[in-house]
Amino acid sequence: MPREFMYRGFTLEQLMGMSMDEFILLLPARQRRSLQRGLSPEQRTLLEKVRTAKEAMRKGQNVTIKTHARDMVILPEMVGLTILVHNGKEFVPVEVKPEMIGHYLGEFAITNKPVKHGTPGIGASRSSMYVPLK
Repeated sequence: MPREFMYRGFTLEQLMGMSMDEFILLLPARQRRSLQRGLSPEQRTLLEKVRTAKEAMRKGQNVTIKTHARDMVILPEMVGLTILVHNGKEFVPVEVKPEMIGHYLGEFAITNKPVKHGTPGIGASRSSMYVPLK
C-alpha cells in the first residue's frame, strides 16, 4: 500500500479544503512572503486558468496551460495539471505532483542546457588539422 502524501502534517484533501490564508501559513518563509505580498497580474491569470482547467478536467477534457510565470508557488489546486512553463526559449511541460507543493514552477523547467562536448570541428584547434576527415 503506497504511503499517503502529507505536507506539514496535512493530507492533500485537507490542503485542498483550506483557504488560501490558512495554506500560506504552512509554507516556508520565502514562499509565504511572496504570496502575502499579493499575486502579480501574470500569476493571477495563471490561477484563473488553473481553476478553469480543473473544471474542464472534471468534465473529462485534458487541458494544458501555458505560462511565463516561473515565480508562481505551486498550490494544492494545481496538483494533477500539466503546465507548460517557459524556460526562455520554449515551453517545458511540467506535470504537477503533490510533492511539488510549496516549490516554484520555475524550479521544474531548467533554463540552461547541459554542455555536451563533441568532437572538434575543422579549425577548432591546431591539433584538429591532423584529424582525418572520413
